Amino acid sequence: MAAGANMRGSGPLSRLLVLAILHVNFIALGLEPDFLYPLENVTIAQGRDAMFTCVVNNLGGYRVAWIKADTKAILAIHEHVITNNARLSVTHNDYNTWTLNIRGVKREDRGQYMCQVNTDPMKMQTAFLEVVIPPDIIYEETSGDMMVPEGGSAKLVCKARGYPPPKIVWRREDGGDIISRGGPQGKTKVTSLEGDIVNLTKVTRSEMGAYLCIAANGVPPSVSKRIMLHVHFHPLVQVPNQLVGAPTGTDVTLQCHVEASPKAINYWTRENGEMIISNDKYQMSEINSSAYSVQMKLIIRHIQRSDLGGYKCISKNSIGDAEGNIRLYEMELPNRKSQEDDERENSLEETNDVRSSLQGSLREGGPRAEDAGFLGGEGLSSGSATCAVLYAIFLISAAVYAAC
Repeated sequence: MAAGANMRGSGPLSRLLVLAILHVNFIALGLEPDFLYPLENVTIAQGRDAMFTCVVNNLGGYRVAWIKADTKAILAIHEHVITNNARLSVTHNDYNTWTLNIRGVKREDRGQYMCQVNTDPMKMQTAFLEVVIPPDIIYEETSGDMMVPEGGSAKLVCKARGYPPPKIVWRREDGGDIISRGGPQGKTKVTSLEGDIVNLTKVTRSEMGAYLCIAANGVPPSVSKRIMLHVHFHPLVQVPNQLVGAPTGTDVTLQCHVEASPKAINYWTRENGEMIISNDKYQMSEINSSAYSVQMKLIIRHIQRSDLGGYKCISKNSIGDAEGNIRLYEMELPNRKSQEDDERENSLEETNDVRSSLQGSLREGGPRAEDAGFLGGEGLSSGSATCAVLYAIFLISAAVYAAC
């Protein structure tokens, strides 16, 4: 063994001699090379590093070679790379393991690889290198943002590349439904749709918004593109309250709901056409409810009689215009009304008390016997109806006079 060690250290020829001696010894012992583990398939993303590991026992003086099986190209023999590819290298652990390394894997590296031992007959094992490619949107073949009139049609296209071929899924960014019309099932609503193309017909304003084209093939990361669909229509103005009342000296808020696309110019005027501008008297604001709807508000502070009358909220865009009308009237304060009502009720109660007292005296006392002579000396039972009426009027007038 010492001689073998000295020969190994004396140069390449000595190493070849040692290998030849070992080869003879292995043959004499009846030992032949065999693979300890199978060569495993490798799946790797493009641009990453891949490696195949071949473990051979009892190699003796035989050689291990790496071959690209589908092209029959010899890549390496033992530790020496034969092919003209700087990305390939072979490592050996000086015992029984040979490793083929491929740096920065490319699509063309895909295929069958063979670890071969030059026995007779030849011994080999193979494995497949699968190169996968993450999805990528082909922007030149994919739709961009588009504008269509309400009631028109829109065709959204999304193309992607990668390996395996990516699957395309469409979703709305706001989570709304994608509406399909004209198919065998009529109008259908889905939250997601597969395929490269989405056809939208008879588009309504509710379908306006961002559509997401998502490409995935199981190789991270997935990619997506955002396509904005603009639906154009003339303004529509809705007035929640066309008649608004408020007491003088208080603040009041007028409101209009506007839908328009493209974005409209919104403003307020008086009924005579005078445009209202923001100042200490008027405060105007707009709150966006959606991509195409706005809530207009006009606050009038400390209203006076001169502020009463008609107001208009007006919306204009490149397609058309619309307006809403609101009339502002004076409303009495609740406490003033209550005070007047109380005074009326008190007056009615006093009158009712007087009437009740008079009616009570008439019912209880009735005409006295000595009064019968005043009515003609025959009493009420035998006097005329006219005298009885005059007597009653006299008593009521006397009582009212006394009360005043």
